[in-house]
Amino acid sequence: MTTTPKEITGRCYCGAVSLRSGTAPLTVAYCHCDDCRRWTGGPVGAFAAFRENDLMATPDQGDGVSHTPGVSRWNCAECGSPLMARFDYLPGQVYVPLGVLDQAEDLPPQLHCHAGSCYSWLRIEDGLDRAERSGRDQLNEAQDR
Repeated sequence: MTTTPKEITGRCYCGAVSLRSGTAPLTVAYCHCDDCRRWTGGPVGAFAAFRENDLMATPDQGDGVSHTPGVSRWNCAECGSPLMARFDYLPGQVYVPLGVLDQAEDLPPQLHCHAGSCYSWLRIEDGLDRAERSGRDQLNEAQDR
């Protein structure tokens, strides 16, 4: 059984950007949507959600970019690593790809979002709840806890 760390750290591939939170994530989730797959380059994304005021990026990453309405994303300017994403329908939260977090081993996902978009050949048999679409209700509830 894993224990959720109280402090979370991470960095991009080249180390130019570091991330830090003094609190554990609100939740951790897989995302099977096309947008997250394209951004992460994998068949499924896995993200830890933090309150936006609890996550610090050094150096500051500015405003991010948006190629999808209601979604802002940040990548390292040096190496291109995906770093953070914000979604208008999840106010006050920022999502960090698990692969950039040092404590990812201790942060198992709790939900599959956009499960209806999962590739037919991808089999993750973990018994977790599966939201056919965004999972926004479950993800917003995590912030209220």
